[in-house]
Formats: sequence, C-alpha cells, structure tokens
Amino acid sequence: MPRDNITLKCTVCGEENYITNKNKKEHPDRLETKKYCWKCKKHTVHKEKK
Repeated sequence: MPRDNITLKCTVCGEENYITNKNKKEHPDRLETKKYCWKCKKHTVHKEKK
C-alpha cells in the first residue's frame, strides 16, 4: 500500500502534535500546513517530520 503514516512537527517549538497519512508516490515533497499547537497555544506552521 503506497500510503504511509507521517508525523507533523511544530516549526516554532518543535512539538510533535499530529499524526496523519499521505500517498508518497503522488506527493513526494514534505507536507506543510497551519495547525493548532497546544504548547504554543496558537496556530503555527507544522511540517512533516523527517
């Protein structure tokens, strides 16, 4: 199955907040989205962890 689980990490504090999945064959680049960080208590950019 081409879908893999990925972890999203806050770019401000480094907290790993979200786990999701994506199709790596269709989207080989790293995912980047704005999500709520509970540690920062605001919406920040979250990037896919290496």
